[in-house]
Amino acid sequence: MADQPQPPAIVLLDIEGTIAPISFVHDVLFPYVRARLGGFIAANATDPEIAQALADLDQITPGAAPVQTLHALMDRDAKIGPLKLIQGRIWAQGFADGALTSRFYPDVAPALRAWHNDNVGLAVYSSGSEQAQRLLFGHAPEGDLTGLITGFFDTRVGGKREPVSYAVVAHSLATSPARILFLSDIEAELTAAAAAGLAVCQLVRPQDGTIASALYPYAEDLAGVARRFGLSQPQ
Repeated sequence: MADQPQPPAIVLLDIEGTIAPISFVHDVLFPYVRARLGGFIAANATDPEIAQALADLDQITPGAAPVQTLHALMDRDAKIGPLKLIQGRIWAQGFADGALTSRFYPDVAPALRAWHNDNVGLAVYSSGSEQAQRLLFGHAPEGDLTGLITGFFDTRVGGKREPVSYAVVAHSLATSPARILFLSDIEAELTAAAAAGLAVCQLVRPQDGTIASALYPYAEDLAGVARRFGLSQPQ
């Protein structure tokens, strides 16, 4: 009988398409922001943080209405600071009001709790801002999951398709890259993480239509990840 693989010390999680449905972001979160951009900007234009974001937007499209610029950026799913800031502020109010509740795949909370109970570290690296990440984990139907996560990383550490970004994350977690397992649905992100020395596994969620890479191990859910990498099964 083959030896059980040594489990990773830390599991590093992508969010969209990996532990949360892509449809939740594109069909719930983005429309929620679009419907409220004009009112939010009108009400908060003198807020120093928002005023700076609006100034930054004007550098991108000089003279254009900020709502128009923000819509254009959202249309191409741009990952830039002013957009992330405004999105995050609008989402924060929605979560605080109870108008929004995050959505994870049903296998996620049980798996994260099982791994956390086994002293496996859990961290997040997503293109969404750290604020947005904390909002999602803090407002799950399964309860506040933020206490399970030891580190939240966004693109301030670098792009997700750049190997150096994963080296920075590993350094921040004070863990050898080889002892970190990165989970993502995107092959290019897995390639970057593998180049930095991380173990990797692709999440191929049927609901999201992800196509399995020929280059890396893959699983359809976190139970499948657990079987491949010697982690506890979700209960």
